[in-house]
Amino acid sequence: MQEARNWLLPKRTVAVILAGGRGTRLKNLTDNRAKPAVPFGGKFRIIDFTLSNCVNSGIRRIFVMTQYKAHSLLQHLQYGWSYLRSEIGEFVMALPAQQQVDERTWYRGTADAVWQNLEVLRREQPDYVIVLAGDHVYKMDYAAMLSDHVDSGADCTIGCIEVPRLDATAFGVIHIDESRRVTDFLEKPADPPGMPSNPQMALASMGIYVFNADLLFQLLAEEAADPDTAHDFGRDIIPGMLGRYDLLAHSLRDSCVYSEGQTEPYWRDVGTVDAYWASNIDLTSVTPALDLYDTAWPILTYQRQLPPAKFVFDDEERRGRALDSVVSGGCIVSGGSVRQSVLYSQVRVNSFSHLQNAVVLPDNVIGRGARLTNVVVDSHCRIPEGLVVGEDAEEDGRRFYRTNNGVVLITPTMLDALAAEDG
Repeated sequence: MQEARNWLLPKRTVAVILAGGRGTRLKNLTDNRAKPAVPFGGKFRIIDFTLSNCVNSGIRRIFVMTQYKAHSLLQHLQYGWSYLRSEIGEFVMALPAQQQVDERTWYRGTADAVWQNLEVLRREQPDYVIVLAGDHVYKMDYAAMLSDHVDSGADCTIGCIEVPRLDATAFGVIHIDESRRVTDFLEKPADPPGMPSNPQMALASMGIYVFNADLLFQLLAEEAADPDTAHDFGRDIIPGMLGRYDLLAHSLRDSCVYSEGQTEPYWRDVGTVDAYWASNIDLTSVTPALDLYDTAWPILTYQRQLPPAKFVFDDEERRGRALDSVVSGGCIVSGGSVRQSVLYSQVRVNSFSHLQNAVVLPDNVIGRGARLTNVVVDSHCRIPEGLVVGEDAEEDGRRFYRTNNGVVLITPTMLDALAAEDG
C-alpha cells in the first residue's frame, strides 16, 4: 500500500522552477539571455535538465518563473515543451514577472517569485511543492526524493550534495544529525565547516526543496509580511524554519540517475565561464561524467530540423575531420580540423582552420586559417580568417574576455569592436 502511495506522489506534486536569474558569472554569455536559456551539451539548454528530470520523474505540472531577458527562454519553452496534455492536467507553464501582488516591484527574490504566484499554485491544490533551480546540470529522480520526504514525516526536505569544503563558499551549507535532520544552515559561508565524517568535504544545498504545500503557503505569507528580508529561500525561508519545523537532508546519492559504471553522482553548477567550458569539454571524453546517451532517462529539448553533420575534403593539407569531439546537426567541417571540441548546430568550419578544446555555440562560421584553442564562442559569430586565439594570453585579454585559467570567451560584440579597431 505504501509503495502504491509513493508511486502516486508525483501526481500530487507541483514543480516550481526558478529561472529568472541572469547568471552574471557567465559574463557576456548572459548579455542577451537568462542563464537557464544558455545552450549546453551540443543541442540542449541548461533548463532542459531540470525539466527532463521533472517529466521523467512523473511530475507533469510544472511552473517556470522567468524574469531577466526571458525572450529566448520563453520561446524555447513554447517550441520544445508544449507537448504535455493540458486536458489531463499536464503542463509546462511560464510565469513571467507580472507585478501581480505589488505594482511597484517585480520578483524581488526566489521566495517572492513563488509568493507572487501563490494563487496560481493554490488552484492546482497540490499536497507537495518541489522548488527547483533551472540553472544546474544533473540527472535526478525527484520521485525518490518525494518518497524520502513523505516517509520521514518531514515538513521540508533539502536536496544536498557533498562538495570539497573550500568550494562550498558558493552554496548553502547544511549541518545534520545522525538521523539526517538539519540542525544548521549557513548561506554561502566564508569559511565553510566540514562534515563530521569527512572534514575536507561540506554538505551543500542544491537549491532543491520539497515542502508540504500548506506549510509553504503559510511560510511565504509570513516572509512577504516582513520588510527586512531578502525574500529568498536560502537566506530567509530555510534559516527561519530551523528550530520551528522538521527539516530533512536528502543526498543526491540516493536519487541520482546513474549510468552504467557510474559511482559518483553528477551535478554541476555551470555558472562560470571556466565551469561551463570544462563541463562541455568533458562530453568529448570516451566516458564522460554525464551520459547524454541514456535512453532510459532522456534529456528532452527542442531542436530545429537540420541535415546531418558533414565533413568534406580529404587532401593532405586540407582534410575535414573531427576527433574526440561532439558535432551537432547542420554542421559542415569543410577542410578544417576539430579536436576535443563541441560544435553546436549549424557551425561551419572552413578550410585550414583548427579548433582545439573549443565550445562553439549555434550558428557560427569559423574563417579560413583561424586557430582557436581553449575558447567558448557565443552564437552568431563570424570568426575572421586567420584569427588566432589561445596562444597569446596578453593579446587574448586585450581583445576578448579571458579567465584566470586561460579560457577565452568570444562574442559578436567583441568581434565587432575588433573589426572597428582594425579599421
